[in-house]
Amino acid sequence: MVRGDGSGAGGVDPQQLWQSPQQPRKGRKPAFSREAITAAAVTLADAEGIDAVTMRRVASQVGAGVMSLYSYAPDKETLLLLMVDHVNGELSPPAPLTGDWRADLKAIAHAQRALMLRHPWLPAALFNRRWSFGPHTLDFVEYALAALRPTALDGGAKLEVFSLITGFVAGLVADEIAQAALADSPDRAAADARYLAAVAADGHHPELAEALSAPTRPLTPDATFTRLLDRMVDGLDAGS
Repeated sequence: MVRGDGSGAGGVDPQQLWQSPQQPRKGRKPAFSREAITAAAVTLADAEGIDAVTMRRVASQVGAGVMSLYSYAPDKETLLLLMVDHVNGELSPPAPLTGDWRADLKAIAHAQRALMLRHPWLPAALFNRRWSFGPHTLDFVEYALAALRPTALDGGAKLEVFSLITGFVAGLVADEIAQAALADSPDRAAADARYLAAVAADGHHPELAEALSAPTRPLTPDATFTRLLDRMVDGLDAGS
């Protein structure tokens, strides 16, 4: 959360976190850096999930004592901020904008999806937090706002659209990851299908029955994402 005193997640002032250079310690040069700590945390999360990221585990990855990490990241929430901004660096440099804001917005969403699939912990890390944007994230937000320049939206509306797209992508990727995990349980999928068929046939849910009887659309993750993204972006009102 962002506190009234201007502090960000974990009580860290965002200016201190992002704009103040890391101060070298007096004496012997440290054997690791904030960048190395963040990269180790990302590698751990990629391999084992976000819950595996603890200060103790990260310290062991970089060969440091736990207490020494707190001068770089005072708590896990701050470490998550660093991790999110670190992976957002993979979004740069983005493709040149085309001037077709809908096409550019869709390209942004596809880039975000690819990033989240490379780092499956990212959707969960984005939810239920008030984020303090680091430099890589700010660069991508700037790019997204530039993509929306051809619209008649004001600045606040542009930020809302970017937030909407990011939340949309995170939600779909989280579901995609969950569905992939359930793919190893075909018996459960068959049981769900039988249940829905029975519900559709009971006469009490005619709208659902009609929907389930419609022609089947391609259900691959790529096709589903593209279809839903097209539906959302094409329906956006760019005039207000």
